[in-house]
Amino acid sequence: MIEITSVNNEIVKEAVKLQQKKYRAESGKFLLEGFKSIHEAVKFGIQLDKVFVLKEKSAEYSFINTGIILTNNAVLKKIATTETPPEAVAVGIRPDNNVERLKNSKQVILLENISDAGNLGTIIRTAAAFGIGSIILYGETVDLYNPKCVRSTVGNLWKVNIVNLKTISELEYYFSDYERIATLPETENSVLLNNWYPSEKILVMFGSEADGLSDELKNYANKNLSIKMSKDVESLNLSVSAGIIMHKMNNR
Repeated sequence: MIEITSVNNEIVKEAVKLQQKKYRAESGKFLLEGFKSIHEAVKFGIQLDKVFVLKEKSAEYSFINTGIILTNNAVLKKIATTETPPEAVAVGIRPDNNVERLKNSKQVILLENISDAGNLGTIIRTAAAFGIGSIILYGETVDLYNPKCVRSTVGNLWKVNIVNLKTISELEYYFSDYERIATLPETENSVLLNNWYPSEKILVMFGSEADGLSDELKNYANKNLSIKMSKDVESLNLSVSAGIIMHKMNNR
C-alpha cells in the first residue's frame, strides 16, 4: 500500500487521462467512482488496476486485496469527473463481453446512436432490474465506459451482457427468428403498448434521442410499437420510454 498526495504525480496523471475516450480505448481501462461502483465491480470479478482511497476511509476498502493507493481530496478531485469528489476512485480493466451469449438471450434491447451517457447508464440499470438478457450498442452509441455512464448504472454495469454490433447482417445472424420491434411515435401502423403481448424471443430497438431509429432498422423490424401519450406531449425521455417497455417485457 502506497500513499500519493500530489496531483502532479505521474500515476495520478495517467488516471486523469481516462476521463477521455481516446485513452480509455487505447489502454483498455476506465474509471469507477465511489464505493458502490467499486464494490459491485469487485463482486462481479472486474479486475482493478489501482484504487485511490481517501486515507481516513481506507478501512472500508479492506475487500480489495491489492492496488490500494492512500490519498487526499485534492488528488481525488483531480481524477474524478464529479464536482464533489467521492471517497475513492478506481482504475478498472475492461472485461471482454461475449457476443455468443446473444444466442441464449430471449429478451434483447438494441440502442442505436445513443448520445447521452446518462441515458445509457440509466437504461442499463433498468435492464438489470427487469432481467433483460442482453443489450446491443449499435452504430455510434456513446462509450459504455464514459464515467457518467458508469456512474449512472449505479453498480449494475456488470449484470447485463452488453455487446457492440455494427451491421444488419450481424443482427440477422442472431435474430432472424425473433419478434423485432421498432419503437416509434404513434402511427396507424404501430401497435400500442397496452395491446402488445411480447413473444418469447424479442429484440426491441430504440433510436437516438434526437433522430429516433434509422430507416435501416425500421425496415429490419417486423412490428412497430408505440406508447400512448397525451396529445399535449410530443415525446418521452429515452430512458423513461425504455423503462416502460422493459417493464412490459418483464410482465408479459
